[in-house]
Amino acid sequence: MALAQTQSASPDQAVTSALRTLETEREGLTILMNAIGNGLGPLFTGAVETIAAAKGRVIVTGMGKSGHVGRKIAATFASTGTPAHYVHPAEASHGDLGMVQAEDVILALSWSGETTELADIIGYAKRFRVPLIAFTSNAGSTLGQAADICLALPKAKEACPNGLAPTTSTTIQLALGDALAIALLEKRGFTAEHFRVFHPGGKLGARLKLVRDIMHKDERLPTVGVDARMDQAIEEIGRKGFGSVIVVNADGTLAGIVTDGDLRRNLRPDLGTLPVTAIMTRTPRTIAPDALLATALEIEETARITALIVVENNKPIGLVHYLDLLRAGAA
Repeated sequence: MALAQTQSASPDQAVTSALRTLETEREGLTILMNAIGNGLGPLFTGAVETIAAAKGRVIVTGMGKSGHVGRKIAATFASTGTPAHYVHPAEASHGDLGMVQAEDVILALSWSGETTELADIIGYAKRFRVPLIAFTSNAGSTLGQAADICLALPKAKEACPNGLAPTTSTTIQLALGDALAIALLEKRGFTAEHFRVFHPGGKLGARLKLVRDIMHKDERLPTVGVDARMDQAIEEIGRKGFGSVIVVNADGTLAGIVTDGDLRRNLRPDLGTLPVTAIMTRTPRTIAPDALLATALEIEETARITALIVVENNKPIGLVHYLDLLRAGAA
C-alpha cells in the first residue's frame, strides 16, 4: 500500500520529534535502572557469573530488530575480552546449531519471548544442557520459562508514535547488553593493553598505542645540562627541531624544560649569556613510557602544549611531540 504524501516537516517539528524520541528512550533507560536496583540485580549478577565461568563462548541469538541488537552485543563482548559470536536463529535450524558447544552460554533476545524461530535453539540448549540466558519483557513466555536466567526487561513506551516500531525496547536491550559486557570486562580485569590487542586499526587503535612506540629518544632527544647557557640551549633547539630542549641535572634526572614560548617571553639582548636555569620551566609536563597515546593527547590538548617529556625514574628517556600524535593517527 502506497504511503500518503505529506508535507516536509519544518526544522522545529523535526527537532521536537527528535527530543520527544530521546526523552521517551531516556525514560525507558531510567525504568531499566530502577529494575536492576529493585529485583533484577541478583539475576544480572547471575548472568555475569554464568558467562564468566563458561569455558566456551557466548552465543548471541535473536530475530529481527533483536537480532540486530544481538549482533552488536556479540561484537561488544568479543572486543572486551568475552569470546562471542552471533548465530541467526533460522540458520541455526539448518545446521548452524553445530556452532554451539556444551561449554558455551546462549544469550537469546526476544522482546515478546515468543519468537518462533528461537524454538530449535531453545530445545538444543535444554537437550545438551547449554546454559540459556534470556533478554525478554515477558518472564512467563516460552523463552522466559525455558531460560536458566531470565532477565525480565521492564515494559516501556516505544518512541514510535504508533507504538509499533521497536525503539525504546531495542534501546533497553542494547543498554543491558552493554552493562553485561562492562561488568564482565571489570570482573576479568580487562585493561587498555588488552583492548589494544583487539583494536589495532583506525584512530582508536592509534590512541591505544604506547608512548614508547613513537617517542623520540637517544640522539634525537634534545637535552642540555643544568649548567648550560642559553646560547647552547637555543642551538640544541634548532638542531633537534622540536621547539624545546630538556634540561637535566648532573645525575641525569629532570631539571626542567626550555620552550620556544620561554624564549619569546624572555627576549632580551643578553639572552644567550643567561644560564638555562634563569628561564626554564622547572615543573614541565611528563608522561610514562607505557602510557597510552590517548593519555598523551589529552595532556597536551588540555595543557595547550606541543611536547611531553617521557620520564622513567625521574630521568628523561624520550619526547613526544603533538605532530608525532598526528602522524600516528591518534589526534
